Amino acid sequence: MKNKTLSNLLPKALGLTLGAALSMGAVAQSGSLEASYPDLAKLFRAQDVAQAAIYDAMANINADASTMSARMDAKMEIDMLNGMSMSDHMAMGHGGMEMPMDMSMNGPYGELEVQARVAAANLLRREHSAEDAESAFENAESLPTHAWRVLSWGRQFERDLFDIYANRGPSMAQKREQVTALIERYQSEDARHAISLVPKNADLYLNHDHANSTKTAFPRLSGLLWTNQWLQLASLEAIVLGQLDSQFAGSVPTTLERFWNKVGSDAGMTMYPVPVELPSVPAIAPSVYSEIPEAAVIIDNLHMLEAAMADIIAYPNLDNRDELLEAVASEFTSSSNNVSDEMNYLLSALRGGIFNQGGPAIGELSGSERNRSRSAMNMVHTMIMSSPQ
Repeated sequence: MKNKTLSNLLPKALGLTLGAALSMGAVAQSGSLEASYPDLAKLFRAQDVAQAAIYDAMANINADASTMSARMDAKMEIDMLNGMSMSDHMAMGHGGMEMPMDMSMNGPYGELEVQARVAAANLLRREHSAEDAESAFENAESLPTHAWRVLSWGRQFERDLFDIYANRGPSMAQKREQVTALIERYQSEDARHAISLVPKNADLYLNHDHANSTKTAFPRLSGLLWTNQWLQLASLEAIVLGQLDSQFAGSVPTTLERFWNKVGSDAGMTMYPVPVELPSVPAIAPSVYSEIPEAAVIIDNLHMLEAAMADIIAYPNLDNRDELLEAVASEFTSSSNNVSDEMNYLLSALRGGIFNQGGPAIGELSGSERNRSRSAMNMVHTMIMSSPQ
């Protein structure tokens, strides 16, 4: 990989022309997300561009000759965390690979990460065309071909899903039928790059060799990545729940306000809780899970893959990064390897706690509802979370 200066940490994203930045983005089709929730559609395009830019920023910082010492320190800390036993994590207050809510924002790369976080936040506040968003992963220098194709095809699934529920015309029963057809099309039109609709084992992102790399080496960027995922789930919950129960109609502005509060300053400082656990559909969007559980699994699998990829890119001094990224992408498209059953999927999704995953989409939760570590909660959620009917 070519060594890049600090000014080139986000080369493709920051090189957007003024014309593209001021474009109207996607064409608003009747009943689409663009037509019904233009601010949300605009932000989703920006999130795709920012996510790809963050991946490249982490890769470029890890390739910068000036960060050699910091990389060695980060690698030592990551390896130490991943080598600790569950009891060691519990003794340190990590609750089984979980970071405390007051974790330090000061990563090993100091001002380099701060500038990358500022640049990424600026991207979120800008206008991007649909073409910018749809080609963001393809243009990311840090993503090999199979990896970016899996991410791009998964993001297209999410866009189509939002369009279904943004359309206020069809009934909920008709929308469920449309989602079933969407899943069939998603799985058949590009099967090689389609995320599995069978729950994948959470160890694929929690306990792999490079786990914890992003939030250890790049805590500011990690928080932004997971906050973006929180909004994707929270806003879909607001749309779906608002159609199931009229008292919750019009709640999307609430999720948008909470999102920007969590984003905070461009450098990442905020008084509002950001996710310190990967947001999941059962925790943040329970109505979505109840309505369309197979689609929920695809979304959660996609987000787990994104977290695993971020950790691989964030891990210092990897010589075989592309190989590892391709392998983990293939793992999440397989419906036979490292799969989980529904109950274990739900337990894993809920063990982290709603508050630690960013808080509810609409309701209020002022503090963590968890009083146990992940390992001590095996039986708790069996009693409070039933399977969908």
